[in-house]
Amino acid sequence: QVQLVESGGGLVQAGGSLRLSCAASGRTDNSYFVAWFRQAPGKERDFVAVIGWSGAYIYYSDSVKGRFTISRDNAKNTVYLQMNSLKPEDTAVYYCAASKVPKIATMKNEYEYWGQGTQVTVSS
Repeated sequence: QVQLVESGGGLVQAGGSLRLSCAASGRTDNSYFVAWFRQAPGKERDFVAVIGWSGAYIYYSDSVKGRFTISRDNAKNTVYLQMNSLKPEDTAVYYCAASKVPKIATMKNEYEYWGQGTQVTVSS
């Protein structure tokens, strides 16, 4: 079992930045692919970004490409999401998720483990 805990959310003005963290505990051998998803009120949970276990494989959704950066520190069992040039439409609860399957997966049902989420609110 793997437990994931997100942190770093908050309220920021449009154009600002936030860095989210996803800390893993439990059976963490760092062989997981870890993704970020987000869910705005009344909407589906959407894929944001994913990173492979070594950091060599990274993929972003078109809506965040060029503004967000995903990275990981395996020594700390932590994955980060640096979010720059934030827009009001980035407002959502952000979740991290982990999968043992070594592939770039963008569908939420492909991930076995989920955190509880952290709220990001971008004001205009």
